[in-house]
Formats: sequence, structure tokens, C-alpha cells
Amino acid sequence: MPGIGASWILELGHYMASDMSNKDNIGRFWDIIERVGVCMLTTQFARGLRARPLEARPDCDAGLIFFVTDIHSAKEDEIEATPDVGLVFIDSNDNAYLSITGRACVMRDAEKTKAAWRKTDEVWWPGGPNDPDVCLLRIEPLTAELWDGPASSVVTAYEFAKARLTGEEPKLGENRKVTVKM
Repeated sequence: MPGIGASWILELGHYMASDMSNKDNIGRFWDIIERVGVCMLTTQFARGLRARPLEARPDCDAGLIFFVTDIHSAKEDEIEATPDVGLVFIDSNDNAYLSITGRACVMRDAEKTKAAWRKTDEVWWPGGPNDPDVCLLRIEPLTAELWDGPASSVVTAYEFAKARLTGEEPKLGENRKVTVKM
């Protein structure tokens, strides 16, 4: 994709600790999720796709992403009917774009909910993590694609200006694809 730097495709499965580049790419993947926090979750419904923002609660050790949500929302019904979902995280400060496909399920697990719970959740569920309307979405990431551009907007602007003057493509980083086993 022109205009974006390095591109990685991460196929998430069993991680092999001996491969350092895999470890670095997986670390970058989780770093973006933790730093950005809010993503767009896309589900499928009878007439197409629906996306909405949600705050991710990553569990890097388990290789899972959780969302605290309301049991009565449409996304729970959509996930139960078709568990394949998409997540998009955008880190505009670092010029990084992460797209994840995964398998979702709706769960009611008091201990997991308490672990994922944040004080700000009480705005929506005053009863706390034991509120009867609270549930968790559990996402098992299957594949991810990361577009990682130059972090500096000055470098990007310079490369675009130079490209306009010379007619050459801007040099915004190396495009490469790396398969990662988790």
C-alpha cells in the first residue's frame, strides 16, 4: 500500500520462542493494543457488517483480547450467530495501523470480568463486575496485519514533497510481510 511503511501479516498460532523476529513482531502487536486501547469491533449481521468502538482489555499471556460489554446489545446476538469478527486499532501518533481477524464468544465469568474491570466501567454498570447486565467478549486473534509507517510526520512530509518534485515514489519504509507463530 503506497504511503504506509512496513507491512506485517501476523498469523497467530503457536509461538516459537527461539525466533526473535517473531517475538519482536508479537510484542509490537500487543504494544499497539495496550497503548491504543479503543478499537473498532466489526461483527456480521443479516444485512452486512456493523462496526462500533470498544475498549480492549488485552491478556497478552493468554493471547486473548477481552471487552466488557452489555449482555443486551446487538453485538452479543451477532457474535453468537457468526463468531468471526474484525478489530482495527489505529495509533495515529506512531503512524501504525493494526487489523485483526479473530473468533469471538460471549462469556459470563465473574473472575475474568473482575480481572478486566476498570473503575470507569461503573458509569455503565453501577452494580460493578457482578452487575447482571455485564458480560465479556472474548476474542481469540487468528491473523493480524500491521502497517507500520515512519513515526515522524516531518519525514513523511519531506518524502511526499520530494516525490512530487522528482516524480519518484516516496521512501516511507520497507514493505515486507512476516508470518508470526504465537
